Amino acid sequence: MRTAPGLDVHINWRFKAILPVAATLLAGIALFFWVTLSIPPSDRRTVLLVAAGGAVAICAVLLVVLAVLVHRPLLELREKIARLEQGDLNVTVGFAGRRDEIGELGRSFNAMVRQLRESHEQIQQLHRTQMSRAEHLATLGELAAGLAHEIRNPLAGIAGVIQIIGRDLPPGSPTREILKEVEQEVHHIQKILNELLDYARPKPLQLRPADLNATAERAVSLARQQIASRPIEIEFRPAAEVGMVEHDPDGIQQVLLNLLLNALQAIPREGRIVVEVHNEDRYATVAVTDSGCGIAPEHLPNIFKPFYTTKGKGTGLGLSLARRIVEFHGGRIQVETEVGRGSTFRVWLPKRKIASAAQS
Repeated sequence: MRTAPGLDVHINWRFKAILPVAATLLAGIALFFWVTLSIPPSDRRTVLLVAAGGAVAICAVLLVVLAVLVHRPLLELREKIARLEQGDLNVTVGFAGRRDEIGELGRSFNAMVRQLRESHEQIQQLHRTQMSRAEHLATLGELAAGLAHEIRNPLAGIAGVIQIIGRDLPPGSPTREILKEVEQEVHHIQKILNELLDYARPKPLQLRPADLNATAERAVSLARQQIASRPIEIEFRPAAEVGMVEHDPDGIQQVLLNLLLNALQAIPREGRIVVEVHNEDRYATVAVTDSGCGIAPEHLPNIFKPFYTTKGKGTGLGLSLARRIVEFHGGRIQVETEVGRGSTFRVWLPKRKIASAAQS
């Protein structure tokens, strides 16, 4: 009940429960008084006293019944809710066994607390798993970086020796072809080591307002150089009014180039890739759509995990590193795919990066 702005008046529930009953009984007594007008006054007074006493007794019994059946469960429920607010997820109410609406309320409360408890336990387990995984990846990253440094030096020596041997061989020697294949494998190992180093010890990104259209176009130009003679078309569609977007041009170029190279590998023969920049209110998006083979549903939840790959070659770090770079910008990367039809990777970048995201 509200009597004035900002002033709440609490009315006892007993009064609100007994008021309609008392009004009904008073109306009954008044009707009874009118009916008994023909009775002598002395007898009528006795009858009215008995009726009034009966009405008061009925109200008293009703209050006792309400106190036992309603008030006590409500008090218990209020106490358990207070404990729940303090973080006690093991509370239950004792009136849940009743076969009425109050019991149904108790069962619903107990079910709600049980769901809260299970959700809390799942969150705690997920947090422990994520922390363990983060520590594992950090250790693995440091190990990979150390191994990469240890391997790069002798690998460079091997590449140099191969070049010297190749120069000393006769022009028509069949060994030249073998050395050429060995040299290609050495370059492939060097590329894997560079990816490991980039993932384990990423270069710091420098965010600044820059033309996102130009960044995407540079990535497209580099990807077109990888096509060679394959019948694949890469189309670039810039945004007309995207403006200056705060980002690291080299980092986002690396992200888009990785998506483009994945798209090229997903197209077995001829196909088409479309890179399109969009203006989405506070965000700018870059979508890379290919007409390749798509991604199988069982692989989709894992494609952004480090070291996960379905290709014969590669480290499985490209998409993981791409997501890390995009999230540093305060953005996100999403994928839509259909087996046999192709995939679309969409990168969302805020035009002005949120300060909290920069600190993280």
